[in-house]
Amino acid sequence: MSSAWEELITVLSNVETPETLQAFLEEILTTREISVLSLRWQLLKELYAGETQRKIAERHGISLCKITRGSKILKKKGSTTRSLLEQMVPPER
Repeated sequence: MSSAWEELITVLSNVETPETLQAFLEEILTTREISVLSLRWQLLKELYAGETQRKIAERHGISLCKITRGSKILKKKGSTTRSLLEQMVPPER
């Protein structure tokens, strides 16, 4: 990865409050970028909760292809995303 990416990760990890992080992201991202990122996170949460890819696609009016990436992420051994979701909401299975 580029040094700019690594620097951005460092900046993000040093933000102390959710309010500051929100303000920062709203300054550097477009409304569309925020929407895309938020949708990706929502899809991951719904997949983690056990929703089917087809139901998620219908609910959000998107193709299954957009959801497949999230499904692969959650199935991957050692997934950081799955780990973060487990910390937020333990699975109800």
